[in-house]
Amino acid sequence: MILYIQASNVHSGGGKSLLLPLLGAIKRPCTVYVDSRIGDLPALHEDVRVVFVNPSLWGRFKAEWELHMRATAGDTVLCFGNLPTVFSSRAKVLVYVQSRYVIGGVSTQALPMKLRLRLVIERVWLRAFLRSADIVVQTPTMARKVQEIMDRPARVMPFSPLLNQITADNDKHTYDYVYVASGEAHKNHRRLVEAWEILGVHGLNPTLCLTLNKERDGELLAWTNARAQGAGLSIRVEDVSDPVAIAGLLARSRALIFPSMFESFGLPLVEASQAGLPIVASERDYVRDVVVPVVTFDPESARSIAQAVMRHQGHAEPPIQVPEPAAFLDQILAAR
Repeated sequence: MILYIQASNVHSGGGKSLLLPLLGAIKRPCTVYVDSRIGDLPALHEDVRVVFVNPSLWGRFKAEWELHMRATAGDTVLCFGNLPTVFSSRAKVLVYVQSRYVIGGVSTQALPMKLRLRLVIERVWLRAFLRSADIVVQTPTMARKVQEIMDRPARVMPFSPLLNQITADNDKHTYDYVYVASGEAHKNHRRLVEAWEILGVHGLNPTLCLTLNKERDGELLAWTNARAQGAGLSIRVEDVSDPVAIAGLLARSRALIFPSMFESFGLPLVEASQAGLPIVASERDYVRDVVVPVVTFDPESARSIAQAVMRHQGHAEPPIQVPEPAAFLDQILAAR
């Protein structure tokens, strides 16, 4: 039995972060189709064959046809990049769906037009070529969404690479909070920055690190810098994506804050948990699928985010006093 991994559309982000350690763990005959832009691969077992695929329609077509011709009954095909094989296969096919956007049910209005068009194509692709393939997802929340939106069952089969262990000096933390995330709209950076402005009004200015990229997240980065400078906020940016660099960043941070609206998995949550960081996060199912946060908040409210940070900092606002009817009437009569 041969394992085939179709990952020719994976070359960056969370997909790459999961794919590389997966390839390094293979100890059996396997053929892997990978995007030629993926960069350096880990040390691979001698029985692993790598096919680099040109990132074009023709390159994908050739890879798909070769996979169709090679895979036979008794083999297994793992489609790692959300999309099933174009051609039918005699092998057992599993489609690892890692994008909440691809299954649908969430708005794409805030995304760039090019990405929105790509998602339209991928949603059609997923449904048109899924056939009898099994859908594999990383969390129970994603499985429920697949059942709800696509009317198909999904297997919950998560995995996570081991975090590179770095010994941290607790007396030399660089940041109070870190948010490991790219700048897509659902990652909710703007409300997080607005929450930091609210904290400033309350006399609090904890340090916050964001992992934004100037080329990828230029508009958001410019907006963030302008708001931070205008309000004197302690918000810094470190452009990191390499697992070793992320591990080092977590080691230099006191807590992870995670205000994302939705995730298919939330790998930084798992990484932070492995690193022993307290987690302040959205009160969403995807969070509790993988970690137990110390404080949660409503990600649709900047004030809720700010109040959660205040609770975590030991500066919780007391609830309002609710008087009895007689005291209420006294207040009304005393109002002038």
